[in-house]
Amino acid sequence: MIIPELHRRPVALDRAKHRKTVLRVPVQDWTPVARMNALFVGAAEMPTLASEYPILFVKAGQDDKGQTDYAPIAVFGLAPGENLYLEGGRWRAQRLPAQLAMYPLCVARVKDDRYAVCLDESWDGVASEGPGERLFDDAGEPTEFARRMQGTLEKIEAQVQQTRMVGRRLAELDLLRERRFDATLPDGRKLAVDGFFMVDEERFKALKDDQVLALHRDGVLGLIHAHWISANHMRRLLEWRVERERASAAGAAAAPQPGAAPEAA
Repeated sequence: MIIPELHRRPVALDRAKHRKTVLRVPVQDWTPVARMNALFVGAAEMPTLASEYPILFVKAGQDDKGQTDYAPIAVFGLAPGENLYLEGGRWRAQRLPAQLAMYPLCVARVKDDRYAVCLDESWDGVASEGPGERLFDDAGEPTEFARRMQGTLEKIEAQVQQTRMVGRRLAELDLLRERRFDATLPDGRKLAVDGFFMVDEERFKALKDDQVLALHRDGVLGLIHAHWISANHMRRLLEWRVERERASAAGAAAAPQPGAAPEAA
């Protein structure tokens, strides 16, 4: 999947053009995604990511019958263009969502069962020589690193349909409800985050026993619980927002004011 906010200049790998290309991975500086406030995640990674990210649902287009599709996202910030998981270019969580973990590589679907591996050439870790992981050997054949990355990317892409079906299942059972996160900052300002959906606990409790059993057998029940637990991390984001604003205010106060006379030595 190509994500415009992440893959700014994706190009398909070419054994002639990229024969000498080196990737200086893993990524150390995540500054390029400083304005990414959320990212789509796969159903399979929800239980793992739920320990560090809020996992919520958003509308994701319509299916072939005109019904609304819903998809899970990992939330990084409380406002558009805000990524609170960044601190001086460093990623604050130990686990990365799969799409980030594979960066700067991604895949584009060519046909239903065929994919093209792409490289974000805008990333400054792409080099023509030096240390790092090569994509092709001197004979123009994919390296072991490239083959491993392609296999992982294809697995991620294959999980898109599974994730889509989870969203449809929740919608069919009428479990998703639009929610809003409200908070008051230390200075009294109000903060509201809306436009996301959560599995409604009361509606879930009203399900019949056979429906709950079916969700359990299909692996969806565990995803619902992971989703509920993860929502507590919205408070962590609020704490990080307050920390960032205080640090910014302290830095501004300490900066020399225009026209101020320098202190005597």
